[in-house]
Amino acid sequence: MNIVPVSSASEKRAFLDVVARIYANDPYYVRPLDVQVEAIFDPARNDFFKHGRARRFLLQDDNGTTLGRVAAFINEKKAYGFAQATGGMGFFECIDNRDAAFLLFDAAKEWLKGEGMEAMDGPINFGENDNFWGLLIEGFTSPAFGMQYNPPYYQGFFEDYGFHNYFEQVTNHLNLAKPFPERFWTIASRVVSRPDYSFKHLTLKETEKYVADFVEVYNDAWQYHENFTPMDPDTLRKSLREAAPFMDEEFIWYVYHKEEPIAFFVMFPDVNQIIRHFRGKMNLVNKLRFVYYKLRHEMTRARVVIMGVKPRYQRLGIESGIFYHLREVVARKPWYKELELSWVGDFNPKMRALHESMGADLGKRHITYRYIFDAAKRAAQRAGSIPVDTKYKAE
Repeated sequence: MNIVPVSSASEKRAFLDVVARIYANDPYYVRPLDVQVEAIFDPARNDFFKHGRARRFLLQDDNGTTLGRVAAFINEKKAYGFAQATGGMGFFECIDNRDAAFLLFDAAKEWLKGEGMEAMDGPINFGENDNFWGLLIEGFTSPAFGMQYNPPYYQGFFEDYGFHNYFEQVTNHLNLAKPFPERFWTIASRVVSRPDYSFKHLTLKETEKYVADFVEVYNDAWQYHENFTPMDPDTLRKSLREAAPFMDEEFIWYVYHKEEPIAFFVMFPDVNQIIRHFRGKMNLVNKLRFVYYKLRHEMTRARVVIMGVKPRYQRLGIESGIFYHLREVVARKPWYKELELSWVGDFNPKMRALHESMGADLGKRHITYRYIFDAAKRAAQRAGSIPVDTKYKAE
């Protein structure tokens, strides 16, 4: 078996197509669009190349058959915020062969060591953590758009190699036919009746206003997260442009106290329910099929991607108020049967408590692993928890 750095057009194609072999008999796998994966490794389309770099590798046998793949990358804004310089690895796919997996891990490790890194987290994305993040270890059902899916045997590869659980991610599901707890709506009704609060959904014609409001809330709400870096407005603009064909303006909400943006909520229809038909290709025929499936309401699930509230407005029921307005939207769109709340790390007890208060059920569990290169320093590390009460810090 040979490690091959990806550089040529044929190697880039092999990097994409190896999943056809790995998941040939998996009824739940949904192949991401090839253009989506390629964009991550294109400096012209991925803003993370402004402050980082990446390298891809294939594993092939002597006949040139691709057996696996991996990518390694460095985000300069994050790498030096830990006890040791830490890069990332992801897009790992491999046949069920331990030696093959270890060769791919070695390739990522050696490249990162050569770039000055002392550890690697994985599997993660060279981008925001709402896509391709964490190893699926429980809940092997069809993934929502952007959610990581992999065979169960990958967990043994990571842990046998020496990766340790850095944090756990939980995805919960809300059955829209199941009533929310009455206490939840009591709090929501009280919040929405307050005259100083207003709730507005996004409109694309005012994109710049909502981008600015998102960045303001995000940078305030996430300031207490470990190794925080401010949101890049350009990254957000690109995400909105890419989501435009399937997004629903009434699924993205903002909350204001008087004129100040204090919270946001972002949910997208689960476009994977359509993409599953396309085998990674978005050609002209599939674009037409996309419109057809969309009009037939093929998307019956929506994924809650992110929710944020400025710390000084937390514990006031703002999230309940958002769902109060969302309930009216979903009632007008009865083809939606389920909401996926993905994902919440074990470092975020407040958001986990919110999911429980809504009566959500466990759907999936992922792990983000960390591997420290120096064996003498390879004690397990855990992500720092967000304090349960950050409100007092902002007052």
